[in-house]
Amino acid sequence: MNKRYPLLAASCFIFTAQAAENLETVEVFGRRIEGLGLSESTATGSRLDLSPLLTPASVEVLAGDVIRQRGDSSIVESVTRATGITSEATPGDGGTALSARGFVGHNSIMQLLDGARLFVGAGTVTFPFDSWSVDRIEVLRGPASVMYGQGAIGGVINVVSRQPSTDAQQAQVELGFGEDRRSHAAVDLTGPLSEDWAYRFDVSYNQADNWVDRGDSDSLAIAGTLQWAVSETLRLALSYDYGDQNPMQYFGTPLIDGRLDESLRHENYNVRDSKIHYRDAWTRLQAQWQASEQVQVNNQLYWLDTDRQWRNVEEYEFNPDTNEIDRFSYIGILHHQEQIGDTADVRVAHELFGRENHVAVGFDFNRVRFTHVNDFDDPQFDLVSSVPLRNFDPGVFIDASPTIPRFRTQTDQYSLFFEDRIVLDEQWSVIGGARYDHAELDRFNLINPAASFDASFSDTSWRVGVVFQPVATLSFYGQYATAVDPIGSLITTSAANQDLDLSTGEQIEVGVKQSLWDQRLEWTLAAYRIVKKDLLSQDPTSANPEDIQQIGEQSSRGIEASLALNIDDRWRIDANAALLNAKFDEFGEEDDDGNIVSRNGRRPPSVPEQAANLWVSWAVTDQWLARAGVRYVGKRFTDNSNQLELPSYTVLDAGVDWAPTPQLSLTAALRNVTDEVYGVAAYTTSEWILGQPRTAELQARYRFR
Repeated sequence: MNKRYPLLAASCFIFTAQAAENLETVEVFGRRIEGLGLSESTATGSRLDLSPLLTPASVEVLAGDVIRQRGDSSIVESVTRATGITSEATPGDGGTALSARGFVGHNSIMQLLDGARLFVGAGTVTFPFDSWSVDRIEVLRGPASVMYGQGAIGGVINVVSRQPSTDAQQAQVELGFGEDRRSHAAVDLTGPLSEDWAYRFDVSYNQADNWVDRGDSDSLAIAGTLQWAVSETLRLALSYDYGDQNPMQYFGTPLIDGRLDESLRHENYNVRDSKIHYRDAWTRLQAQWQASEQVQVNNQLYWLDTDRQWRNVEEYEFNPDTNEIDRFSYIGILHHQEQIGDTADVRVAHELFGRENHVAVGFDFNRVRFTHVNDFDDPQFDLVSSVPLRNFDPGVFIDASPTIPRFRTQTDQYSLFFEDRIVLDEQWSVIGGARYDHAELDRFNLINPAASFDASFSDTSWRVGVVFQPVATLSFYGQYATAVDPIGSLITTSAANQDLDLSTGEQIEVGVKQSLWDQRLEWTLAAYRIVKKDLLSQDPTSANPEDIQQIGEQSSRGIEASLALNIDDRWRIDANAALLNAKFDEFGEEDDDGNIVSRNGRRPPSVPEQAANLWVSWAVTDQWLARAGVRYVGKRFTDNSNQLELPSYTVLDAGVDWAPTPQLSLTAALRNVTDEVYGVAAYTTSEWILGQPRTAELQARYRFR
């Protein structure tokens, strides 16, 4: 662990206390009504700043204050409280992969920071990860290619940062401790510097030994924004976000004869000197110009620099002949990714044929440079070591092949898009949009230059929807949308995939949304069907399993419901559920005997067909708040033939908050109250990533205003 992190957190704590000595106070348990955000403007479902009630799509808003009150410190923990979103995170994907509407991973569920897209490198995304600086998380379920381009057939997760306060100086400090030597320190400072300038500064540090041997982890997240009101119509904001993570070097628990042995829950079969490290830095310059009452111009220029490293033994299998664990896949990988981009749009409000009309027109440009360093040579892949089930020397990483740069890529991407909403009358509105994307990829093979290649990909996606509002707080809607997913990760397209087309998809969705009793009750119901085509499928007419054809198809259909109920000023209930049926419609693969077999009708791996969340909070008095949450994820399969099952799980979390003064709140929380042993994801078909056991945590937060 890097010793500078605790010192930094302590220094920030002292600085905050000194700087905020004379500031005003604020109540900890204010009675602000929180719903599903149906009436709030969002930037994720539309570029026209429409509320979810006016958007013909499934849009959900998770408020940052609610996220932190629940004790969800990571983005993955937070967003999987949303309807139908489940975690499939493993170390190989940066610990951030999600599942939604029958589709899994970063190539189908896009993640954004303040609307800026990080291109997926070799299936991995590592930022953002910490929820401390989050104002809200906006979730758009279903195809979103018309908004954000390739890789969003299942949905989009947009993390929106807290913005500077222009009214008064505010500050808060949070300290936490828990089992497994868990500790947390965080600081939030914001306020005006002058009449025209305002700032925000957030720091969050987390450290733990965790529940497996040699499972130490630590992370540091820093976010800062400087905002300048140049004039009454022009505002600039410069933001910088930095993350440094050393996650658990834990790749899962091997199954014993196909079953989970719960007594191995705390074992870690990785080597002693294993390493996982991510470093991300994002710089963004945002400009908003209100050119007139009818015209607004927005621009965001951003630069991203990322370094990632893995050095681990990643795969483990039980050997019944020796009663030991065989370890293989000694793998060393480094990524360096640099991305510079700009997105801009012009929004115009006017009349069209005598009807109220809103239109947004814009462009998006990115240049991404990616370098892949690894030790992928046969001697490294042939390495195998064995250790007993328990009480073993983990050994050290073995370098049988050099870890050297293997390839680098440069991807130039641009897009043009528009969106239009016309209000037909007080009850009916129509929203449509389209986007054209083009990408040029140059891949340089640094080992065999003759194998270098360039490729280009183009696509057009569009959507149209109708909203009917018999009253202002009730919306019925329908939508048809198209989508595009890359074959693999766009910026790391392999030679085998360079001539293949992008996967395409389409969705039909209908739904209803309502806000009642002055937003004390909000509920939604949606039904959808998605079809994704042009999957990679082995040719059933060929005896060679390497003969691939792009004819595969998979589909999903489902129902999603959500509810937020504020019974009174003290009781709040949040609930959601998702039911879906996902299957391969046309897909073939090689079985263990070398035959090409059909997987038609089978469910894609890592897709649960049921997911639900329930959260109840009760303000017993003005000083005491009790809360409990239940998360349910249905069973998943870990193979295309649906012979290997990852069981369903139910996890209960609970906590009590006490505010002895308006400035100070103390929290006692218990994660996984029933100590459920469950698999969050399958790293391989015989190796499961297990979830956190029962863990007690204590936390103190002091606020100044």
